[in-house]
Amino acid sequence: MSNNKTWHEKHIETLGFGSRLADSVANGMGSWRFIIIQTAFVIAWMGLNLIGYAYHWDVYPFILLNLVFSTQAAYAAPIIMMSQNRQSERDRVQAQSDYQTNVDAKLEIEALAIRLDKIEVEKLDKIIRMLEEIESNSK
Repeated sequence: MSNNKTWHEKHIETLGFGSRLADSVANGMGSWRFIIIQTAFVIAWMGLNLIGYAYHWDVYPFILLNLVFSTQAAYAAPIIMMSQNRQSERDRVQAQSDYQTNVDAKLEIEALAIRLDKIEVEKLDKIIRMLEEIESNSK
């Protein structure tokens, strides 16, 4: 197995627990699954508090629910921003890797072009020598 790692593998290895957790939270909160679960939770919360016969833990206008959402937003925003900052860093690293790959490919192509030119010149020199030999032999 090759020891050459992609830029992405190298980047993942540098991430600590907090960074991986922030990325997971951002991925989860940015999904339809999260939206659907949260919507079901809100509907259930409101429904149980509006029609509950014996116990209303959060009566209308659902101040506790608002507090839950405020707390969620207070933590979610910086976590998502951390993940976005890392995404920008990943993009920068990928762009640098792509640039280096292009530079390396350009150097290889230039080396091949020089080698092909050299082969072409050698062939032409050989043809000229053969023509000169034919000319000198015919005199």
